[in-house]
Amino acid sequence: MTGELTYERIAKRIDHALLAQALTEAELEAGCLLAVEYGVASVCIKPFAVALAARLLSGTGVEVGTTIGFPHGGHSTAVKVFEAQQAIADGATELDMVVNIGQVVGGNWGAVAADVGAVVNAAHERRAIVKVIFENCYLNDEQKVRLCRICGEVGADYVKTSTGFGTGGATRHDLILMRESSPPRVKLKAAGGVRTLDEAIAVVELGCDRFGASRTAEILDALKERLKR
Repeated sequence: MTGELTYERIAKRIDHALLAQALTEAELEAGCLLAVEYGVASVCIKPFAVALAARLLSGTGVEVGTTIGFPHGGHSTAVKVFEAQQAIADGATELDMVVNIGQVVGGNWGAVAADVGAVVNAAHERRAIVKVIFENCYLNDEQKVRLCRICGEVGADYVKTSTGFGTGGATRHDLILMRESSPPRVKLKAAGGVRTLDEAIAVVELGCDRFGASRTAEILDALKERLKR
């Protein structure tokens, strides 16, 4: 690995994903406690459970994240803004929003920029950050590059590969392309397919400041074992 492999270097890049359709409230609570135990960067939890996560994670150093316009991005901009405002009021500090995928594919770039910009502005007014989800499995490289530029122009904090619910996840090609196409201040998040320690290390080496994972315990337990060698 380029640079020293440390526990914090991996753990503090993990957004522990608590988004599976059938997760119960008890499982969401357990997921928050696991995030604290392993010292990850954040949880990304279903919107209705943000207040629960905020209560459980207060003072732990684990941020509360949730989704906006998830997973298809087709909500109206006004609804996305309301979702963002409600999530922040409930205690979220990080928002993962899905672009309007159909408008991206259709080349309606003005509408795409306005949609992302409205959520970014609503979040930044309340000191929250926004990770913009592209869903790259449906896009060509030209569209991905254009989205990176738009995210830079409207002040988004992160560009993110995918929801984890599409037909594909993070790829080496896409991560390199997105890092090269985004302004330096815009960070990069991988999502979809990061299931092992080696995959986690690989996305970090490609420049990811965050990556989504549901197998957090498996990844970090493997890291602890490797660091003992």
